[in-house]
Amino acid sequence: MIYLREQRKLHPSMEAQDALKLCYQAAFGAEHLLSDVDGARKYFENEFEAVCATQEPLYENISDKVCRVNLGAWKREGLCADWLWKIFLLSGEISADSSKAFAEYAVEAAEEVEGFQGFFGEYLKGGIRAVHHSDRYRCAEQPHYRVVKSEIARIIPVLQKISSANAKVVSIDGKAASGKTTVSKVLESVINSQTVHMDHFFLPPQLRLPHRLGEIGGNVHYERFQNEVLPYLKSGKKFSYRIFDCSIMDYGETNVIGECPYIVVEGAYSAHPFFSDYAEVKVFSDVDEREQMRRILVRNGEKMAKRFSDEWIPMEEAYFAHFRIKENADIII
Repeated sequence: MIYLREQRKLHPSMEAQDALKLCYQAAFGAEHLLSDVDGARKYFENEFEAVCATQEPLYENISDKVCRVNLGAWKREGLCADWLWKIFLLSGEISADSSKAFAEYAVEAAEEVEGFQGFFGEYLKGGIRAVHHSDRYRCAEQPHYRVVKSEIARIIPVLQKISSANAKVVSIDGKAASGKTTVSKVLESVINSQTVHMDHFFLPPQLRLPHRLGEIGGNVHYERFQNEVLPYLKSGKKFSYRIFDCSIMDYGETNVIGECPYIVVEGAYSAHPFFSDYAEVKVFSDVDEREQMRRILVRNGEKMAKRFSDEWIPMEEAYFAHFRIKENADIII
């Protein structure tokens, strides 16, 4: 259990009880703290108010799905406390295999931590439940943190950049199936942003000509984005744009962007140099090639996965390379 070993290095006062707590958190997250949301929020606010800024890491992985975010480091970074609360709140669901994962983590912990097996045997007599840190750990470590899902914590570097740059407009470019839309949805929940989707600017049939499709970065209706979106992004006023509906190959509904503190432009080609530097924060969303195709197969099916592989991904990769989209991003997630 690589995460347990990392935690023992970071927190040498860890005992069997703390290792058990880590196993529980890695498997179940923090759902037990959210049975009373109002009470949990009040407790969080009081704890955050009382904690001092620290030099500890902003977040620490405790499994491949869960991490802990340290309140003192969050305060050190000057990040909004409400953002962390919302990230924590979004992380409350239990996964279907939590009990199985807990048992597996416990087996690994028994091999790593002295006295764990005996402690765990006594613990099981009372049923699976959350436990506190040991007195030794609490005294030495002064732990103040919240456990959140790693897929949600992925936005933390983006939040740091938004805060430090006092940014209002963010672009999220990147590879297909890398989680761009998911990140934009999380940002909507956390910072009350609204989203412009580049998928709404699918190239219409009359422009899908050989010379246009052969153009690097040409597989998007960038002229319409420039006319219908770009002039209004920083106005702070309500605006709308047409959505191109691929199912009918024509314009359908409109997307209305109301007055809001932040606007996120999400999707491949959102950092196209044709638009100049409209975004104060440019994010590149990355993913391993094998994982990319696995996600596309699950999401789109075999027939569409072939189109991604043969057509759209090569176009995107040429665009990324030619315009150095990843290299020029402020953040890579």
